[in-house]
Amino acid sequence: MELYPLKFKPILKERLWGGTKLKEVLGKAIESDITGESWELSGVEGDISVVENGPLAGISLQDLMNEQGEELLGKSVVERFGYEFPILIKFIDAKQDLSIQLHPNDELAKQRHNSFGKTEMWYIMDADPGAKLIVGFNKDVEKEEYVKSLEEGTLLDLLNYEEVGEGDTFFINTGKIHAIGAGVLLAEIQQTSDITYRVYDFDRKDREGNLRELHTCLAVDAIDYKKKDDFKVAYDTTSNRTNKMVDCPYFKTNFLGLSQPLKEDLSQRDSFTIYMCVGGKATIKNDWGSTPIQKGETVLISASSSKVEIETQKAKLLEVTI
Repeated sequence: MELYPLKFKPILKERLWGGTKLKEVLGKAIESDITGESWELSGVEGDISVVENGPLAGISLQDLMNEQGEELLGKSVVERFGYEFPILIKFIDAKQDLSIQLHPNDELAKQRHNSFGKTEMWYIMDADPGAKLIVGFNKDVEKEEYVKSLEEGTLLDLLNYEEVGEGDTFFINTGKIHAIGAGVLLAEIQQTSDITYRVYDFDRKDREGNLRELHTCLAVDAIDYKKKDDFKVAYDTTSNRTNKMVDCPYFKTNFLGLSQPLKEDLSQRDSFTIYMCVGGKATIKNDWGSTPIQKGETVLISASSSKVEIETQKAKLLEVTI
């Protein structure tokens, strides 16, 4: 099977806090005014991505993995994860503040939900003036103090706020309390998991007038209560080369700011490669074909590809591997 650069149909998710930037900034074909997420590449059960371009259009990511396991994913990836896609790729538009939440680590997630944990990273693509994220606590907090703050409605006083702009990047490890603030459009790379513990939701109600479920008890033993300045990612932005951003056990991400074509040798990379376009446009070529990509689109390159060529005059890409 010729595994040319593959695009997948976006899986669009309406959210209480969603807006219109996925349509207006990224060009997604969306009717709703509250679309919060575009799942670009997903192996989550019930939300499996489907190929959008070329001869393989209409085939699901799961069928591709079942038929072309090591060729698509890489031998080392199959050895670790089997024929399950190990990361989830999204674009997120927050018109309103997201709930304050956290994700359990692998051990807790396996024990409680038979799932992976959820380590993730965010790359800010667009932010309204003054837009902020919540990342961690503003001081070391005791568990009892945290529980009391929930009871008294003072949790917001304990949290750390970070004003953000385009290009800012954050690494959110498991256990870290966090929230995306209103006015932020970002690219998210995460472990394949949809396990979230919501601890505060600003007393918002859904369309039926119901408060959303909180996971107060589950969260207490999953939170990292220490103040840690380990979340802001410092990375080089040197043009026309690969710049390392994040290297963790679950994924590796590089930044490519290109003003001319770039060739990469993938022959020693035992993993698939994903390119998320976060600015400009390009054409991605491998051994079997080429695919155009523009801001807000994502392409998957198979592990069997020996090389990739990126043709562009101006593009910003996030390159993701395992």
